[in-house]
This record gives sequence, C-alpha cells and structure tokens, in this order.
Amino acid sequence: MIPFANSDFWLCDLGLEFFHWPVQKILPKPTNLVRGRDYTLLESTNPNPSTNAYSRVLSWIDRESGGILQAEAYDFSGKLLKEFAPKSFKKVNGQWELQEMKIRNVQTGSSTLLEFDLNK
Repeated sequence: MIPFANSDFWLCDLGLEFFHWPVQKILPKPTNLVRGRDYTLLESTNPNPSTNAYSRVLSWIDRESGGILQAEAYDFSGKLLKEFAPKSFKKVNGQWELQEMKIRNVQTGSSTLLEFDLNK
C-alpha cells in the first residue's frame, strides 16, 4: 500500500491487485445501468487485510468492454476509503484504452487525476 508519486493512487490500485484476491463474488445489481452502461457488480474480498490495506473492493464492470465503470475500496474496518472513476477512453489500434482516471480519498477529501498519453 505504497502511494504512487505522492498521489492518492497506491501501486496496488494501478495493478488492479484486488482482482487477484481469492474471494470474488458477483452481487445483485442495485440499478439497471451505471454511466449509461450495462454492468456486472463484482465484490473482491481480501481474506487477510492489514490495518493499512483494503478489506474489500466493489467494481462496476462494463458488460461489453470488460472495463471498470467505477469502483469503491473499503478500509480495514469496512468504511469507504476511496472511489475510482475512469473519466475518458480512446480506441487505439482497435482496443479501448484509458485516457484519464480519477481517484478520491473519501476519508481525507483529497483526489488525484491520472492522465495517460495514448498518442504513441
């Protein structure tokens, strides 16, 4: 759980490590659409979270592209810690790639926007 370049992103956020936790469960959808898209709601649970780690992450995953529409990360005590929101995408060589991603630390009130240069 190391901050990336003094931002609100942790290195584990960038690697989407929560998708590799052993406990993954599809939850019922509370709404039909998120950001105008059909989705699957996935709960990833950390079986042994440390006090400075996520205990679980909820991910709203776009049914068509498989990309994350939004995500919420919860701290060791089960309180909302961070909200992730992809801001824009671009199709590069036939594949959708993330251009901007915003993360907000709900507990501190800070936020970080990452922008990716996809022109290469």
